[in-house]
Amino acid sequence: MKIGLVRRGFSRTGGAEAYLKRLGRALADAGHEVTLYGTPDWPSAEWPYGKVVTVPGDTPTSFAQNLQAIQPGGDILFSLERVLRCDCYRAGDGVHARWLERRRAHEPVWRDRLRFTNRKHQEIQHLEEILLRQRKAREVITNSDLVKQEIIGTFSYPAERISVIRNGLPEAQFRKRAGTRPEWRNRWDLRGNEIAVLFAGSGWFRKGLHYALEAMAGIKDPRARLLVAGEGRKPWPVPSNVRFLGPVTDMSSLYGAADLFLLPTIYDPFSNACLEAVSFGLPVITTGANGFAEIMRTGTHGEVIADAQNVPALRAAIEKWLDPRLRDGAREACIELACRHSMHNNLQQTLSVLQRLAGSAPDPIQRATPRKVSSDFPGHNGP
Repeated sequence: MKIGLVRRGFSRTGGAEAYLKRLGRALADAGHEVTLYGTPDWPSAEWPYGKVVTVPGDTPTSFAQNLQAIQPGGDILFSLERVLRCDCYRAGDGVHARWLERRRAHEPVWRDRLRFTNRKHQEIQHLEEILLRQRKAREVITNSDLVKQEIIGTFSYPAERISVIRNGLPEAQFRKRAGTRPEWRNRWDLRGNEIAVLFAGSGWFRKGLHYALEAMAGIKDPRARLLVAGEGRKPWPVPSNVRFLGPVTDMSSLYGAADLFLLPTIYDPFSNACLEAVSFGLPVITTGANGFAEIMRTGTHGEVIADAQNVPALRAAIEKWLDPRLRDGAREACIELACRHSMHNNLQQTLSVLQRLAGSAPDPIQRATPRKVSSDFPGHNGP
């Protein structure tokens, strides 16, 4: 098939970008012709899987409008971005209105009022209305039941048109890795008796770093160390048992050096970092607001805390998993869990959806000429 993939923006550490590159590689290897429609900040070296079509757009609306103007061809347009129309939309970022609702419970009221004046949030929500409530996406893929139920509840989108396809890891993730655990721990300056609790990711507020720091501040075990990988604005105060590593390119050695993975997220459709962590045998402590929690068994693969704000429960979970016997007992189960979620499985399930769409006629609403885009966005005067 000729498949167009859509993603606005680029981040070297972004989970969506990592998934898109894995998908592009897998589709190209399977013989499909892949074209990426992305903004100019996509480096050409980051997309060796096919043609790149540059779509300008500094805002969600302008990008969606400019993509519509290009009129992408091919058999299927598969968007990982909120756009005006596509054959299949992968809602990897979740539902924006539900994220804003969750966020309100974790920050001062004045911040929410300030955000209300930010047109970006209004534009994203309006694009979701067009794709989902107006059915301009013929089908939807989510990476968790969490997001599927949010889409049904928010937009009354038909459940039978939503496929839950979990994120997957490339086969290379399961091969023997170069180096040994003592070498990896030495690389990250960890002493033999220290227990490394790893937090990794960007968007520190959403991923609950402030709750992780608060929980670590009360840990009495002197062996416990929280390693924070990624970049952002450091919260204050920082407990003495916390070390910020900055952006990390060699995440494999860091996973290999760590003992436990911590992600007390406020909202995460399905954390790739958690899946990568269990592939190294690391138990995961996360929240019920993470779609990854749906595939975990508490006590077997780690711990699921209902609410990130429950710092005592978070701290108790960390203290529980400082026990080496628990971690050793969970190692094989964690690796086995990761092996069930390979990129190969993700590709086969995704291709099944795309092939079905390529072989079926669009709904009448898809054939209809869309309304003038500028009238769809109150206060927006076009690109």
